[in-house]
Amino acid sequence: MDIKTLHDADVIGITTAKNAFDTLATAFGQHKDNWQSEVVDRLNRSQWTGTAAGHAQARIQLLENELQAAQQEIGLVSRALQDAYDGFAAAQSHLISALDDAKTHKLTVAADGGITWDKDPNSANFAGTDAENQAKQIQARITAALNEADHTDQTISARLAHLATNASSGTGLDSATAKADTDAANALQQIPAAGTDPNSVKAWWNGLTDDQQQRMILNHPDQIGNLDGIPAVARDQANRTNLKNLIQDRQRQLADLGPEPKKMLSVAETNGGPVENPDYTEWKRKRDALKEKLAGFQNIQKRLDGKFDDGGGPNSDPPLLLLGIGDQGQGRAILSWGDPDKAKNVSSLVPGLNSTLAGVGAGDASTAKRVYQSATTAATANGDVPPSVASVFWLGYDAPQLEGSGSSVLMQDRAEEGGAAYQKFLTGLRATHEGVPAHMTAQGHSYGSLVVGKATRQPGGLPVDDIVLVGSPGVGVDKASQLGVGADHVYVGTAKYDPVAAAPAPGMFVPGWAAYEAITNPDGLWHGTDPASQSFGAQRFSVADGTVTDSHDNYFGKHDKGGDSLPNIGKIVSGHGNTITREDPR
Repeated sequence: MDIKTLHDADVIGITTAKNAFDTLATAFGQHKDNWQSEVVDRLNRSQWTGTAAGHAQARIQLLENELQAAQQEIGLVSRALQDAYDGFAAAQSHLISALDDAKTHKLTVAADGGITWDKDPNSANFAGTDAENQAKQIQARITAALNEADHTDQTISARLAHLATNASSGTGLDSATAKADTDAANALQQIPAAGTDPNSVKAWWNGLTDDQQQRMILNHPDQIGNLDGIPAVARDQANRTNLKNLIQDRQRQLADLGPEPKKMLSVAETNGGPVENPDYTEWKRKRDALKEKLAGFQNIQKRLDGKFDDGGGPNSDPPLLLLGIGDQGQGRAILSWGDPDKAKNVSSLVPGLNSTLAGVGAGDASTAKRVYQSATTAATANGDVPPSVASVFWLGYDAPQLEGSGSSVLMQDRAEEGGAAYQKFLTGLRATHEGVPAHMTAQGHSYGSLVVGKATRQPGGLPVDDIVLVGSPGVGVDKASQLGVGADHVYVGTAKYDPVAAAPAPGMFVPGWAAYEAITNPDGLWHGTDPASQSFGAQRFSVADGTVTDSHDNYFGKHDKGGDSLPNIGKIVSGHGNTITREDPR
């Protein structure tokens, strides 16, 4: 496939052919129904018996089976042509988009895909100082579009050739053949339900052909991208498509809200003082919610486009994968620096209080990258060359927000729901990992540590080797040994002046109860025993004391604060927890 062929392809013609086969299938079905009523049913009513009747009925049954198989095969041609249209139309759209962007950046694309540009700063056609980088990105997109078209061409050609051979040889009249062909086509639509065991999902995915997998990604990106048990690269491809769809959908919904209603009702309208118009109140509520989600999705898109200084765009090193995106609740997003299906060390960080969709694309992605860099540094220092790390940021639940629902941080329902989803996600990473099982670390920050704790209580436990808890208000258990990985594989970092990690247990707020609470659980926090306490039994690593206002945000080296916290986390993530700098439990 070359640029001109794909660019000029009349993909609408494929739809015309598909419609013709639909018409043929309908007409064939009508003839088959007429044959059934005019021949088969009449013979059955005739009460014809005897040897000849037996032979005739057997032959009629065979004919009925052959006609049914033929109708199925004709329908499969139509389905193959629809898939051809979807594949070629998508590839053509991707190519045209890349060529349009090349023109916008004043780049010239040759027929063979080579890209040139004007390098003279004084020229009206000067392509700018970033031209080389833009050319590389656009050339990669052109190549991907051509490969996509080639893949569609090869797979659809094979399907149509198979069906043509069936038709010319008579094989397509065989019921078993038609059933096998239909089952293969139906596999494109049989997507496991959300929440299906990730190992079952992986087995289903492996049972699809390359063509079927690609069709799933193109036709059902919202389902494939968020299905635990699907390989990371496939999820990334699907989610990037779905992200664009989510952005467009929010923009459309904002436009559909219509003009802003008047804010206040007059004295005459209310027979009293002026009050806020209920129509405006509802309009504003919907608008604000849509704009908040839109801003979050757009921020993630900016990150994937490389609009942030610390990377994430095309050809990013390490590559940034979008492993999850959705509009459920406050929004869902999962990013990974590095491919968790290939990395030897995989970390997955669950955020806590005040985490938002908008933050994932910005500061939270930076946090996950600092973990990646710290882990690669630790791996290299310990002789793991080349270092192999993937660092995931997982916002797969509704994190508590102080504004509007401040009490939610005191409850455990969000952690229960998030813990179940997190356990499924990590089980999926285990299922899709290639080669020797990865060393996996679950990290929980703030309320996210409670999510991790709840995840360990799910059936089957949490499939990780180490657990890191920082700034924790409790994890729902009283002992590190209850988290399922062994107390010596539970690591805790708590800043001296972290107000979240020092939040007292509920009973300590009740007059007359404090003395009893202090006696029965002197290390109690709101959500269980203090993970940093000696009675909890975890390994405590050194972090900076910080201040009441900044210590809770400094565990991951933000603004180069936090002391040994981030280097220690890097050592644990890289599988070298025995080298941490330690701090005595409190």
